[in-house]
Amino acid sequence: MESFLFQSTIYLLAACAAVPIAVRLGLGSVLGYLIAGIVIGPVAGLVGSETESLQHFAEFGVVMMLFLIGLELEPRALWDMRARLLGLGGLQVTLSAALIGLAAYAMGLHWSVATAIGLTLALSSTAIVLQTLSEKGLMQTGGGRSSFSVLLTQDIAVIPMLALFPLLALSGTHNDNGGGHGSGGHGAEATSDGTEGSATGTAENLMTIVENLPAWGVTAVTMGAIIFVILGGHFLTRPIFRYINWARLREMYTAVSLLFVVGVAVLMLMVGLSPALGTFLAGVVLANSEFRHELEADLEPFKGLLLGLFFITVGAGINFEVLAGDPFRIIAITLGLMAIKASVLLLLSFIFRMPKKDRMLFVLSLAQAGEFGFVLISLSVQQDVISTELSQTMLLVVALSMLLTPLLFILHDKLVLRMGDVADAIAPDEIDDRQAVIIAGVGRFGQVVNRLVQHSGYKTTVLDHDLKMIELMRRFGFKGFFGDPTRPELLHAAGLKEAKVLVVALDDPDAAIQLTEYARKERPDIKIISRARDRVHTYKLYAAGADYIVREMFDSSLRAGRYVLEELGMTEHDAHEQEVTFFKMDRAAMADLARLWDPNVPIEKNDAYIARSKELNRELEAAMVRVIAEEEAEGAA
Repeated sequence: MESFLFQSTIYLLAACAAVPIAVRLGLGSVLGYLIAGIVIGPVAGLVGSETESLQHFAEFGVVMMLFLIGLELEPRALWDMRARLLGLGGLQVTLSAALIGLAAYAMGLHWSVATAIGLTLALSSTAIVLQTLSEKGLMQTGGGRSSFSVLLTQDIAVIPMLALFPLLALSGTHNDNGGGHGSGGHGAEATSDGTEGSATGTAENLMTIVENLPAWGVTAVTMGAIIFVILGGHFLTRPIFRYINWARLREMYTAVSLLFVVGVAVLMLMVGLSPALGTFLAGVVLANSEFRHELEADLEPFKGLLLGLFFITVGAGINFEVLAGDPFRIIAITLGLMAIKASVLLLLSFIFRMPKKDRMLFVLSLAQAGEFGFVLISLSVQQDVISTELSQTMLLVVALSMLLTPLLFILHDKLVLRMGDVADAIAPDEIDDRQAVIIAGVGRFGQVVNRLVQHSGYKTTVLDHDLKMIELMRRFGFKGFFGDPTRPELLHAAGLKEAKVLVVALDDPDAAIQLTEYARKERPDIKIISRARDRVHTYKLYAAGADYIVREMFDSSLRAGRYVLEELGMTEHDAHEQEVTFFKMDRAAMADLARLWDPNVPIEKNDAYIARSKELNRELEAAMVRVIAEEEAEGAA
């Protein structure tokens, strides 16, 4: 127990010391965690043999992360990604594995060893990429979504890779893994450091449910597990949460959230599937559940801590002795690996016609090897595919490439800033959500409307051209899409043809008028609620076809005026009646004056407008005096 507490203190202290500094310097939290691991591991020697076992435990943070990402995707959105998953992701894995394998074969390795290396290093780091994309608010950009599609395909591809590696061992039994295309024999430890407790070993112990079944039985059990996750998530979640609610204990909600994710992960392992893929599927199933936000709130802290621990163990596990033995060769292999993967990614970005800024993010974010590489390398040693000596080099290459990835994201940020404003550099989002209410503009006005509507049980589609505002919304759990709402193609993608209500809450008065005119032309039946800056803007919106027009300062000014009346001695009820009377009369006056307003004549020179305005002011004053008199008469009676 004392040793565990001491080690825990070291890991937590390292994280708390390094990460805030790294974030403050603009390096990002991932690089901070990696540096912390290097300091307490290779540099100071404060941690040692427990690092690898901790790493396998911390990999569960990736599982949680994919579950939480699944919660943000509805099944229809996942279906819309099918072209990216099968095309973009499938080609990346295939081409990268082939080129890396050919490079390894050209270096003198047996074809089975080269194939294993190609498959292992073709995978990228789900943990680093998704964590960094989320931190920087790039997940909803075109490049971010393409990167996510490739990472999800890679997680799926791990399944056939695990099945293929034993066959590579059979074909490569008589090779020495070290050089030449000839033959020879070797033995290998259970893992790269002789341990048996790897994630892969655990998976094998759990896979007894399918390992002795015929092929049709494995297929049936696997499909049954997937169907159980889908139906269970759909039908069992509500009664389970109702049951937990009887306890009235906050920690029980956390416990059931953890149980749900852990249970799905174990079930996937038992049928030979990727736990990350299974929990992602479970998250997609629960994307429309009313418990989605509850699950996110309960699991987010665990995900962050486990991912942080994982990054620390990666840094602590870098074997600098191996690196010092042949630094130029290992660094050259690492850079060569990243260059091959970057070339494949660049080629695919052209094939799939990505915009320039998306292409840059896509290439720089996925050029590294990934955490699944540690698992596959360990399995390769267990299955006698590669030697322990070669595995040490591979582990170092994977770790170094992951260490370089945060620096590539920093390079991306610098390049984007040099190429112009960040908002201009990022392409508009692809909208995968259509609701009955479209809110164009989510500043201080639109966000209140959005919150009121959503908290009342209705969903909205939010559009805004301010990327920072959209990113801020997402940090607080609200979904929004980046892009210019006045663009017809973006408006139609948001569902203008099907929507019932359009809220025009743009800061730019001219843009609000343009959007209102276009929406009214395209949809004569849609209800348009527009934000107006002042009276003149109100008249323009009225002419453009808005059904309801709200002056941005009018209601708040009315409330302030009511407080003034109360402080002057008027009762709360009487002040409220004055406020209501003023509101009704002023709205009627605005509609009346709108018919006299002429956009070609300044208001101060529009005699008919001024004369009618004076009449309406006298009528308003008389009406409010009449209300006071009526209230006093009722009080006297």
